[in-house]
Amino acid sequence: MGEREQPNFVIEPLGAKHDRAAFSCGNDELDSYLQKQAGQDLKKRAAVPFVITPDHKTIAGFYTLSQYALDLGEVPAEVAKRLAKYPTVSATLLGRLTVSTAFRGRGLGERLLMDAFHRSLQSSKQAASTGVVVDAKDASAEEFYKKYGFIDLPRVTRRLFLPMGTVEALFGEGK
Repeated sequence: MGEREQPNFVIEPLGAKHDRAAFSCGNDELDSYLQKQAGQDLKKRAAVPFVITPDHKTIAGFYTLSQYALDLGEVPAEVAKRLAKYPTVSATLLGRLTVSTAFRGRGLGERLLMDAFHRSLQSSKQAASTGVVVDAKDASAEEFYKKYGFIDLPRVTRRLFLPMGTVEALFGEGK
């Protein structure tokens, strides 16, 4: 940004004050979700959208969190043996993480991901979660998530999993 000051970005729950109509990440499906569906998902408790903003109005990026039932048979055996032995286990679904084209290249995707990890970890202390599940939209997104330790859940293309123990270790909260 040169001589100009870098804005202080904050991550907060999506609210009426945020300008959803102006958001564009270059993916029509994600843009449409934020503009038309995210508010409904919040009201119906289907997902909780979080936004990163420099001014409490402009949306520089967003992600959603929701609960997910993970079929233990989807998880590779070496990981599954460290999880509860139930047919399905609880997990946190990280959905639709993206950054506006106007704010790319500032590390906001990583900030959003770390915030999602932190919220998932804190939530797992109140309502159990074995890890974080994400469906990467494309090969580039898959590569991004794998840099942070996500592993393939081979039954579904580009579905990835990160054990909560790994998230705990990221924040130095391991046992």
